[in-house]
Amino acid sequence: MIETFSEFKELKNIDKSTMISVLEESFRNVIAKMYGTDENISVIVNPDKGDCEIWREREVVADGEVEDPNLQIGLTEARTIDSECEIGEDVTDSIDFRSFGRRAVLTLRQTLSSKILELQKEAIYDKYKDMVGQVVYGEVYQVWKREVLLVDADNNEMLLPKSEQIPSDYYRKGDTVKAVVVQVDNKNNNLKIIVSRTADVFLQRLFELEIPEIQEGIINIKAIARIPGERAKIAVESIDDRIDPVGSCVGVKGSRIHGIVRELKNENIDVINYTSNMSLFITRALSPAKIVSVTLDEARKRAEVCLKPEEVSMAIGKGGMNIRLATKLTGYEIEVFRDIENVQEEDIYLDEFNDEIEQWVIDVFKELGYDTAKAVLAVPREELIKATDLEEETIDHVIEVLRAEFE
Repeated sequence: MIETFSEFKELKNIDKSTMISVLEESFRNVIAKMYGTDENISVIVNPDKGDCEIWREREVVADGEVEDPNLQIGLTEARTIDSECEIGEDVTDSIDFRSFGRRAVLTLRQTLSSKILELQKEAIYDKYKDMVGQVVYGEVYQVWKREVLLVDADNNEMLLPKSEQIPSDYYRKGDTVKAVVVQVDNKNNNLKIIVSRTADVFLQRLFELEIPEIQEGIINIKAIARIPGERAKIAVESIDDRIDPVGSCVGVKGSRIHGIVRELKNENIDVINYTSNMSLFITRALSPAKIVSVTLDEARKRAEVCLKPEEVSMAIGKGGMNIRLATKLTGYEIEVFRDIENVQEEDIYLDEFNDEIEQWVIDVFKELGYDTAKAVLAVPREELIKATDLEEETIDHVIEVLRAEFE
């Protein structure tokens, strides 16, 4: 038993005092089934000597008046244990293990196994419940359709559900997987450790592992938005004005962020400067689109964003990805509008006017570098007369034709 106790401490993380309690409880369960009660039983486990004793206390009654042989003992039999005992007193005798019988021994074995397994699960639960949100490493043990079974260095099982996998993830038995613990449950003694690679906190932990300034607390991660395996936006802020948070996270030629991108199966990561100015933050969140104006409704957490028509598709992104990430990052519902009022009219090449202006006149302007209508109209009349050496009537006719096109 002494050797067994040390093995349990080393292999199953169950200490000696806990193991003694389990042994006592297991013996009591078996004894209660054998004798109907364990109230008058004392189980003594001595780890120093490596033995176990079971003592039963019974009331001495007159011969022939024994109603419950587990709680009472006849005077004659009692005096074989204690020759000086009298009726009404208690005598104590030991119960021999050999009297248990095969069935009781099997029950004891099953009870012990069950209790030890329960203790193991509780120990693992206590360990992992404090690790929620932390990165763990696991080896792929089995791949199923809906989840992957991982085992850690201590052979504890973890589950990576399909919903928590990056879409392009592919696993084979023996692969090492990096993930973050998101849920630990031990309901009805059914231990479940759920890990994830799609959670926002996984991206946060990867940045903390890779960027020294984040580890040291100089740079803080303020917000994260992800579409796993596709694209992510992360807002960072520096507490030291001398340190550029975006540059520190990205590194020279992307050296620092490259490892994170590779771990996330080439997920495109936009790192932006955080600001408490919400209009500016929304503008940055919608990058690379260029914003004309932002109107906020703080009460309803809504923002109306005005952009040039050619910038709208960039703000929305492929499949609405960019605007969805910006909405999640800022916490504001963003609506995009085209800025029609400030749209500049398209310019027109001079050759398009050759039905109203003679071609040789157009060629004179083109030789001077004035290829479009707006290029001509931008030059004062006197300068055009001097530069082209054309008659004033010709210049006035050209200006009139060109202006008419934009009126």
